[in-house]
Amino acid sequence: MDQTPSMTVAIATLAQQIGKWVGKANQFDTPIPGLRLSRWCAPTPPTSYTHNPSICLIAQGKKRVILGEESFVYDANHFLISSVDLPIIANIMEATESEPYLGVIMELDLPEISQLIVDSELSFNHDKTAPIGIAVGELSEPLLNAFNRLLGLLEDPCSIKVLAPVVKREIFYRLLTSEQGVRLNQIVSAGSHSNQIAKAIGWLKNNFVKPLSVGDLASYIGMSKSAFYTHFRSMTSMTPLQFQKKLRLNEARRLMLTENLDAMATTFKVGYESPSQFSREYSRMFGAPPATDIKALRAGLGSSAA
Repeated sequence: MDQTPSMTVAIATLAQQIGKWVGKANQFDTPIPGLRLSRWCAPTPPTSYTHNPSICLIAQGKKRVILGEESFVYDANHFLISSVDLPIIANIMEATESEPYLGVIMELDLPEISQLIVDSELSFNHDKTAPIGIAVGELSEPLLNAFNRLLGLLEDPCSIKVLAPVVKREIFYRLLTSEQGVRLNQIVSAGSHSNQIAKAIGWLKNNFVKPLSVGDLASYIGMSKSAFYTHFRSMTSMTPLQFQKKLRLNEARRLMLTENLDAMATTFKVGYESPSQFSREYSRMFGAPPATDIKALRAGLGSSAA
């Protein structure tokens, strides 16, 4: 996509602001709630984690996100939006020392978006099928300018409490009036299939260590088992059991890496009953047995810090 001169300037401004505040770090949690900046000087290996409802912009570089069997690539001309918590695999594809990857991620405030739909009297076509919970959209100049104003508030910390919610509300409005508006509306609309699946995902996120009965979870959200299975797979690109497994393994990796738990303790902590099954599924997802993977991760973190 060819950029207009003003769009080129706006992207350069975003890159300058991200670079200024991140400095030499890889990530920076800003004083603006839910807003994080990132900078990487080289491509990264695929990393598995749970991605929260958010919008992600790139000022420089390229990134790929994989959800189930679906792959999403975005760059400075596009944004990534996720409407529910999803276990994904992601990696930065383009980044160098001279032109580092520069990105920004802002969490979505779903209750605020719901209220904004009411206040603005926006109307949407209602599709009964739950759309996939993550998508790439074309970045517009008004949306980009709103992000630049949001980052600009970092220069005046005293203004953040009053002005950041106003600018965020504009960003949400820009999203609702884009091609992603239907996706967000379905998530926050009570009774929609997307809203029901989002409720199931919330339950799984909070109870992934418990044994999963698909039938019971379907009843919990008010769906038949077959309809639940269909719409869940449509929205997440995986089955409920696959989703639960990814949540368990992501948490297992975090526990071993950040809380120094050994593989045996982690096995039962995340809901597995068999250490051998845990090790087998962990190796399949992360490419190495737990101890080997964590050792490699720690070595990588050490070299990054240096």
